[in-house]
Amino acid sequence: MTDPALLVEEAGPLTTVQDLGRPGLASLGVPESGALDPRALKLANRLVGNPEDAAGLEVTFGGLSLKARHPVVLAVTGAPVPVTVDGSAAGLGCAVPVPAGSRIKLGSPRYGVRSYLALRGGVRSDLVLGSASTDLLAGIGAPLSDGDDLDVGAAPDTEVPVVDGVPLSTPTGGDLVLRVILGPRDDWFTDEALDLLLGSEWTVESRSNRIGVRLTGPILQQRRKRELPSEGTIAGSLQVPHSGQPTLFLADHPITGGYPVIAVVHTSDLPQLAQARPDQLVRFRQISPPRLVRRPDRDERAEGSR
Repeated sequence: MTDPALLVEEAGPLTTVQDLGRPGLASLGVPESGALDPRALKLANRLVGNPEDAAGLEVTFGGLSLKARHPVVLAVTGAPVPVTVDGSAAGLGCAVPVPAGSRIKLGSPRYGVRSYLALRGGVRSDLVLGSASTDLLAGIGAPLSDGDDLDVGAAPDTEVPVVDGVPLSTPTGGDLVLRVILGPRDDWFTDEALDLLLGSEWTVESRSNRIGVRLTGPILQQRRKRELPSEGTIAGSLQVPHSGQPTLFLADHPITGGYPVIAVVHTSDLPQLAQARPDQLVRFRQISPPRLVRRPDRDERAEGSR
């Protein structure tokens, strides 16, 4: 048996194995989890010739150091970090061959929070309900620790794309504007609270994590004082507890919650939020919910075919 491909010399503040998660299992009490910036993980996988859903590493605030026991090919995307191989700078957004015995280091990101490191063949990890994703709230898997071994799967049949680099949708340090659809419990809040939600700046707290982003700003007052029975939540839910300070759920969120959800962030904007740093400012812009088109039932289809 050969040694695992990589040794984790320094795991950094938080490094987890992530793929695209466990969608469709909420009815069983299992959140989706998965990469918080899935676009970045998909791109890193494409750059090394992997399927987009291959498992990689989500590296929070950098600080990762790996020792390659065997030759590997990697790519780094997401929050822009200095990447070195044996002390020499390596590029972002491109495939990087790494000889056996080399040390790979990721520094601290200039902007954003989470970088993604894909390895050709994908990170090999035990699957739970079809996914290798670490879920911090559910306790599925665990963050990497110093001294851990990492192995990779067999190289895919596809070749590594021959590109010098690709345009990266990297995070910035500016204010974020996120699209929201009000509800489902916006009627629990005063008109003033809704105006404050959409007209104020909100500050990202340092206590944010993969479960959710805590925001500070004006107090959002509720018009209803009774308790809300627990109900289902999704990633992007903006839940407001008794403090009046909202928490925006991310991939490892609880499946149910007992506080009202005043609005839901558009799914396409969640990667921006996943890259928001402490003290970064967020604003919300209301959009209309998507128009649902009712499918004709069997009798109507039969009638229309006559």
